[in-house]
Amino acid sequence: NIELITDRPLRDNLREISEVKKRFPDHAVIASLMVETREEWHNIVRDVENAGADGIELNFGCPHGMCERGMGSAVGQEPKVLQTIVEWVKEVAKIPVITKLTPNISDITRPARAARAGGSDAISLINTIQSIVGVDIDNYVPYPIVDGKSTNGGYCGPAVKPIALNMVKNCAQHPDVNLPISGIGGVENWRDAVEFILLGATSVQVCTAVMHFGFGIIRDLKSGLERYMDEKGFATIADFRGKALPNVKHWEDLNLKYKVVASINKDKCIGCQLCYTACDDGAHQAIALSSDPTDRIPSIIEENCVGCNLCSLVCPVEECITMERRDDGQQFINWAERTAAGNIPKTFDDELAGGLHHWVPEPAEALAKKQPRHYKG
Repeated sequence: NIELITDRPLRDNLREISEVKKRFPDHAVIASLMVETREEWHNIVRDVENAGADGIELNFGCPHGMCERGMGSAVGQEPKVLQTIVEWVKEVAKIPVITKLTPNISDITRPARAARAGGSDAISLINTIQSIVGVDIDNYVPYPIVDGKSTNGGYCGPAVKPIALNMVKNCAQHPDVNLPISGIGGVENWRDAVEFILLGATSVQVCTAVMHFGFGIIRDLKSGLERYMDEKGFATIADFRGKALPNVKHWEDLNLKYKVVASINKDKCIGCQLCYTACDDGAHQAIALSSDPTDRIPSIIEENCVGCNLCSLVCPVEECITMERRDDGQQFINWAERTAAGNIPKTFDDELAGGLHHWVPEPAEALAKKQPRHYKG
């Protein structure tokens, strides 16, 4: 989208906040705010409080339009400025303050920590990602087109979910953030909501999916979440919030002895051979075709397979290609431990490189001598 906040007068929004709160007194109403000066922040916070809002969300995320006026992601990208504005708001706010963060930054925990330092009661993330969604190749104008011209906008929806999950995880794991997190980005169904909660979110927000499918999807979100909690024996959201975080490790800490290989279910295989093409052209040449032209079922060359999972990702048949474990589960060594002992793969056919014909370049002297930051000898 390339919308520039709202063209509706503030008085209309304040009136509707008041009306919604009167009709639904048991539901929380959160007002999303973005203004410029300290005085404007003080005034608008008081206005929405008087209208009946239960909380406010400070929009420091919009990547277009507002940045040029010193708002939106221009604030979210400057932790010191963000902290100052949060402090302005907390000078007058009597209701909880949520700080909405921009994903258009290299380290999301920096503004998150600034929000906490400023006194924010919670954070929400992510907002839209600065982007150009496509180009009209006949008229040479990017989309969306406005009178023959275009501009960058904010990208949202299912495609941003992996980015949002990673950033939510980063904030949830950082000891200096330590704030409730509202997860945003690509939530379309109850499974999406569960994933955000498992990575540390205390709540989730939905926008694009409602615009696409209507408010009715909230019923499915609620019922699906309730079923999941019943099946798992969870009584509250807190029972499983962050439950996946202990399983997210730095890559240096993963077990190099863990060995899986692809397995093709010949009864399910339709013979499209997409897996062969993907593996042969983009992976490890670990899939073979029969010399019999009537037999289109591929087979796995296990000694070449490193379990990269590419074949199963391109396979159009659900659970036709699965990963099967081949190690005994008794051995463990991670990259930090291996490199600290000097066991760095160097040459073609080196067993330490992970398999047959997996070459890595000769490591620089600094790498060979470097003690990994996660290693504890």
